[in-house]
Amino acid sequence: MQSVHSYYDVYGYRFSLEGDCPQALDGVLSDFEFFQRESVENPRRIRLIHAEPPFDSAPPREATVYTPRNVSFTDDGKTYLDYKGRALGVHDPVAHDFQVTSLDKDLLYEAAYLFLLAQIGEFLDSKRLHRFHALAASVNGKSLLVSLPMGGGKSTLAAELLKDPDIKLLSDDSPFLGPDGRSHAFPLHIGLLPGGQEGRAKDDQLREINRMEFGPKFLVGYRHFAERVVPDADPGFVFFGSRNFSYDCTIEKMSTYEAYRGMAANCVVGIGLFQGMEFVFQRSKWALVEKAAIAWSRLRVSRQVIKRSGVYKLSLGRSHETNAKTLLDFVRART
Repeated sequence: MQSVHSYYDVYGYRFSLEGDCPQALDGVLSDFEFFQRESVENPRRIRLIHAEPPFDSAPPREATVYTPRNVSFTDDGKTYLDYKGRALGVHDPVAHDFQVTSLDKDLLYEAAYLFLLAQIGEFLDSKRLHRFHALAASVNGKSLLVSLPMGGGKSTLAAELLKDPDIKLLSDDSPFLGPDGRSHAFPLHIGLLPGGQEGRAKDDQLREINRMEFGPKFLVGYRHFAERVVPDADPGFVFFGSRNFSYDCTIEKMSTYEAYRGMAANCVVGIGLFQGMEFVFQRSKWALVEKAAIAWSRLRVSRQVIKRSGVYKLSLGRSHETNAKTLLDFVRART
């Protein structure tokens, strides 16, 4: 039996969550708990159904978009998504409805989670709030943004930074940047790879999921670090990081040209951010034109961030404790 589970408002993107799979529903609820509300007006409906996917109900059309996660096509304004025969998603943008059906509870959760990431990102792009692929913390009211490649250790660094009681968190992966260069919270969860959770979270704080593309991961839900989250922070510091095989952590000033290159990759283009191309390119032939306009807006926001922040190269060594201490000592000496 389906029932409305909860309501959410993510900077104006409002949705309700309902379904009959408590495990998947609780996973999405845990991720978006920061944005939970008693009720919202005109929510988009997200429905998670624990059942055999009804592929016979989908129109017999050829797929038009292929991703590593699914194949999809549009018919009569609706987008149908086949998650490798394990789940069926149906998105009706006119009715503001997304339903996913599967017997796989982890897949139900992940399909809904990725759909929301794509839709929220697209909606807020239109409001000039843009995602930035980075860890975002706050030190004395100033933002500390650390951009690393996928798998570079943002969540591990976040867990180490939070051992300091003065550090506040905005997001471990993708804060939103506003037109004035301020960072806005998007605290979904802290994700740790197998082995990386040891000593950084208690067993009862961890939720293990098996992802479609990248295998197992442990998630620390928002409620376990809620008291450390702040809603926003002024421009402060931006670090574009890499890893080295020594035990040293080094920081050096970055040129303006290098800063723009870093922002172009991680905000303007959005490398490392889930974009949901299976939804974007089903809509209309103008999707690419719309994306060009969004890229220009992201570039303008990036300019504000660079203008109002110190921008640096960060080379992280093998010691997580040394990395966090070096970073915090550097920032505190300049605030």
